[in-house]
Amino acid sequence: MSSFVPGHFGEYPPPLGEGPSHPERPQDPGQTSIIISEMPHVAVNTILAILYFVITLLFRFATNTAPDPLDDTLQALGEELSHAEQTQNPGERQITEVQQLVITAIHATDLTLGLRRIPAGFHVAIKVDGAEFQTSNKAVQVDQAVVEWNVCIPLPREPSSIVRFSVYASFEPGPMHCHGEVLRRFEISVRELLDRSENSQCIIFQPKQGDIVSPCTSLFMALEQRPSDDKNATVLCSLTTLTSCGMDILMLRTDAGHRLRARYCRMQNSGDLDQSIKHFEHALDLCPMDHPYRSAALFNLAKTKFICCQANGTYLDLDIPINLFQHALDLRPTGHPDRPITQLYLAIAQLSRFVNEAEELLSKVLEVFHAISHSYKAALLAIEASTLHLAASTAANDLGQERPAASIFPLSPDQLAHRAERCLQTDDPHALDEVISHFYDALGYYNAMHACRGHLLGNLGLMLGIRFERRGNAEDLDQAITLLIEALDIIPVGHLDRPMSLNNLAKQLSARYGHRGNAEDLDQAIALQFEALALHQVSHSDRLILSNNLAERLSTRFDHRGNAEDLNQAIALQTEALALLPVGHTYHPPLLSNLSNHLSTRFDYRGDVEDLKKAIALQREALALCPVGHINRPMSLTNLANQLAIRFQHRGDDEDLDEGVALQTETLALCPVSHTARPLVLNNLAIQLSIRFYHRGNAEDLDEAIVLDREALALRSVGQTARSSSLLNLALRLSTRFDHQGNPEDLDEAIALHRETLVLCPVGHLSRPKSLTDLAFRLSTRFNHQGNAKDLDEAIALNRDVLALCPVGHTDRCMSLNDLADQLSARFDHRGNVEDLNESREHLHCVLTLLAQHDVGQLKAHAHASLALVYLSFYQSGLDSTSLGEDTGSLNAAMHHFKEAANVVAGGFLRRLRVSLLWVHYSSQHSHSTELEAYATSMQLLDAHMSATASVSSRRSAMKGFPRLLAANAASCALRSGDIRRAVELLEQGRTIIWTQMTRLRMPLDSLQTRGDHAVTLMKRFRDLSSLLDKPPASHADGTSRIHVDAEATRYSRAVEEWNGVVDEIRKIQGFSRFLLPPLFSDLEDAARDGPIIVLIASHSSCDAIIIPPKQPPISIQLPTNLEKICRLAIELREAVEKEACPKGNQPALTKVLRKLWDDVVRPVVKNLDGFAPRGSRIWWCPTSLFNFLPLHAAGEYRENGESLSQQYISSYTPSLTALMRARRSHDSCPSVAFAAIGQNHPDGASFTLDDVEPELESVQRLLPPPPTVSFTKITSADATKSRALRAL
Repeated sequence: MSSFVPGHFGEYPPPLGEGPSHPERPQDPGQTSIIISEMPHVAVNTILAILYFVITLLFRFATNTAPDPLDDTLQALGEELSHAEQTQNPGERQITEVQQLVITAIHATDLTLGLRRIPAGFHVAIKVDGAEFQTSNKAVQVDQAVVEWNVCIPLPREPSSIVRFSVYASFEPGPMHCHGEVLRRFEISVRELLDRSENSQCIIFQPKQGDIVSPCTSLFMALEQRPSDDKNATVLCSLTTLTSCGMDILMLRTDAGHRLRARYCRMQNSGDLDQSIKHFEHALDLCPMDHPYRSAALFNLAKTKFICCQANGTYLDLDIPINLFQHALDLRPTGHPDRPITQLYLAIAQLSRFVNEAEELLSKVLEVFHAISHSYKAALLAIEASTLHLAASTAANDLGQERPAASIFPLSPDQLAHRAERCLQTDDPHALDEVISHFYDALGYYNAMHACRGHLLGNLGLMLGIRFERRGNAEDLDQAITLLIEALDIIPVGHLDRPMSLNNLAKQLSARYGHRGNAEDLDQAIALQFEALALHQVSHSDRLILSNNLAERLSTRFDHRGNAEDLNQAIALQTEALALLPVGHTYHPPLLSNLSNHLSTRFDYRGDVEDLKKAIALQREALALCPVGHINRPMSLTNLANQLAIRFQHRGDDEDLDEGVALQTETLALCPVSHTARPLVLNNLAIQLSIRFYHRGNAEDLDEAIVLDREALALRSVGQTARSSSLLNLALRLSTRFDHQGNPEDLDEAIALHRETLVLCPVGHLSRPKSLTDLAFRLSTRFNHQGNAKDLDEAIALNRDVLALCPVGHTDRCMSLNDLADQLSARFDHRGNVEDLNESREHLHCVLTLLAQHDVGQLKAHAHASLALVYLSFYQSGLDSTSLGEDTGSLNAAMHHFKEAANVVAGGFLRRLRVSLLWVHYSSQHSHSTELEAYATSMQLLDAHMSATASVSSRRSAMKGFPRLLAANAASCALRSGDIRRAVELLEQGRTIIWTQMTRLRMPLDSLQTRGDHAVTLMKRFRDLSSLLDKPPASHADGTSRIHVDAEATRYSRAVEEWNGVVDEIRKIQGFSRFLLPPLFSDLEDAARDGPIIVLIASHSSCDAIIIPPKQPPISIQLPTNLEKICRLAIELREAVEKEACPKGNQPALTKVLRKLWDDVVRPVVKNLDGFAPRGSRIWWCPTSLFNFLPLHAAGEYRENGESLSQQYISSYTPSLTALMRARRSHDSCPSVAFAAIGQNHPDGASFTLDDVEPELESVQRLLPPPPTVSFTKITSADATKSRALRAL
């Protein structure tokens, strides 16, 4: 009888995501299920395990870390050489003409440290003045720490001459036809060599990057000065004089083969092994039958072929390496230095076929090698392993177990299941391959009629599925599905194991859907899981697992098709699963987390803040069930932090952001350095800190994030699958710091990290397109800052590679075309090659054509904006016309595309606003007819963006990035076109936004809170949908289906439609008819009912005044000044006030400023007030921009019989017309008006007292109506502080 053992929730690693905006969800409980048979345990191992053990010994000794043999960029010298160590001035060292400086001895330590292969020996190559010298090849014993070569190598007499050293491990002790594996490579001057020799100071090497230890920890060279006519010295021959063209090729081929094979042993990339075989085959072709190096070429090829058989499990192909080893042995007769090592490898290869012959060879090896040599130990262990295998086989026969006639036995189903479970707990690719190989062996042994075949098929299918998850080979996934279908056919309806078999097949079909996007796979997976769920009653213990898994499948289908019913059903299933759990069940926290994630997804889809609110509440409940010390607490902390990050992005509440950082910090404390999840936690905390940096601008947050990313990278050594994500995260953070601080070292390091990431994504890798795109973008950034055209050329080449990986129909083709077009346009700007500009325009038109079929709003807006800039380049360069600037067709096209980009609703407010500002800039620069429309669009988008921003701090941050004079410039543009009313409307719209933000008042939208529940719902829905549309476009992984893209486009379209509908509903509420629209002048002119209003406008083009008289058309006056003069006048005023603060005596500087203010601003206005305002009446000033800093009411000639404003009119101020009307409405509706009079008769730091402050305040009080009409408050003297005044207001 057999049983299924479903995986437990707690056994899965916590879903510690790489980014807070899309938190990872816990893995499906029970989806990776291992079937454990209850057959009697058979203690029989296979000869394959023996081979694996011995090969591991031969190719992985001394340590588990090793350098990358293909990385020739070695650390030149250790820490000691990075400092000034010379004991004397460089100019003091001289080598006389009669002396010859020679190297007499070389000492190297720890040469075998960290190597994965047993070398035959080691040697040193020295390059001097174009010649290369090489020492003899010396073998090293197990306990030998130092290797010494006695040599005589002449050095140049010039102390500054450079000597280059390379230390190699060789793999044949006889005549060498290649260098071998490079261990260390560095260069040093003759002067420093001599200094070190005289001081007995060796060169210390640090471990290479990513290594704990590395071979060759130090090197020492002994030097002597000898007479130049010494005829007795024996000098090493220069290799450069002994090699021929054919030998050079042979050496290069062999070296390349060794390096690739060494890298395969470390990285397990089958492509390296295949390339290594090709190089060794080419080397063998260069060695005919009588060639002295043919035996070495045969031996190298044999070793690599043997490794290939082991790696691929093609044990029937072992005849090939065995024959090659045999041919090599025939060419190495008794006495040949390489004969024993050849016998050793031949024996190990024969262990799987000819055990007796292998043991005989191994005995001969033991007779030749020294007892402390590595080869001796390898041979001894091989014999012992073979003996254990024979003993196990004998025991199996004694027990009467069924076995095949061959000498290779499969493991029992129980053994295979237990090995598979152990394999799942590690990330060892060798162990996984070995387990799968054993499963295949067992299937070949247990025929179709055997009772355990169904279990073997199911478990092998699961292991192949896991190997697909780890390596991405689609053949594994297809084979897994085939095997699971066969297993399901064997298990009849009604069998207890059928539900889990259905679940396992559904998991693999779902994985294939995620890989290829075939909707039939996902539909079939969901159908299978529905069948599995129907086979269990509500009370069945496995039902909650199946409900959870089905919910995950439905959620996946929703992600790709956008059918809300799937998501709702997934939430219902998760809710049912939670209801099935008794209080205190171990599955409770992860199921709470899963339901929370689905609710969060529905919030992303619908924007209903209640879903997000409930998702956070569920995560808090899950965290409460995981107290300190609970195994799932880190996961719960991270999930809650991610949900809070989503809410922060939606609302901008600082408390959510700070709590998220605190939660991630606690998670990190629970994951010490040895914890497997620490790199993920480090990354999550780094992301939270980065978000806080973007929000607050505190550089310490970004610096700390970079430190965390560096630690995460250090914990993911070369070869780990997650290293690429750590490289990318650190690169992104360094790029951000470069963008804000401009340190080119950050950008250079980021580019280097992107290059390393790209190396980890070879051709065919799913992440290669994104890696290419990231590197291209950073190179383009460096070009923009440093101007090196090579960076731009490489960026374009990389973008072309991306485009080649995104053929027609690919989900990311539009994005790839757009990126390439942007780079080509940049290169045109740099070089002026019209072909680049034409190609850029062609690509962008193609993007818009594709988006017409599959609309992705934000990308469409970007494409229109890019195309607008391309047409501007055509116009400005005159490429489309006979003379510069005459082609108005290109200019009109540019403005058209700016307009289109700004009006793509799905583009999001912020991006559309930035595009509209470009439209404003270029239409103004070229005096285009759309300039006023561009300003109007920008004002409307700024209003919408601020209205959709919920928190005051977020609004303040948003305002920093936009021009302060936008409203004034818009009004000035309207005045130039002769539309005074439009100027007032635009200026009022902008002034209302700015003044509201400055005073931290509520935005107009906030007042909906007092208009009933329906209005409040509309307000929340407007902000939710605006936040949804402002999210950046998703980046699709390679292979994402068109259905997924279409579903995303459909969701955007629905969101746009709903947003438009919500705006229409808000405008139906009384007082909101002009929501997100500029106010109408017909409504604003009522502000002048009690006296004319003078609006002062200071823009880049002119300074103007608009007089709005009561019930008459407005008039405009161009003032005889400009923005620069007004700015200078404001500065002079401030200086005069500081200089002449004392109220007594003359104030010539202040008088001069007030006279100029009268002449340039106030007098032109007063001259035009006749007929609108009788002398002595009240006028209202509405200053903008720099006019706010000038005391308009005090302007005058300040000379005898001179004019002044205060003599003619009573001046009052208002920040906007809307503010004045709102104040009057408030006054009319309030029976009592609060009035605060604040005066300070002794200003802080002043040496005088203002005697008339108190009497003046009393006079003011006497002029006011008595209570209760006016509630008067007077604050003077010591009470007149900032805090007291704020309380009174």
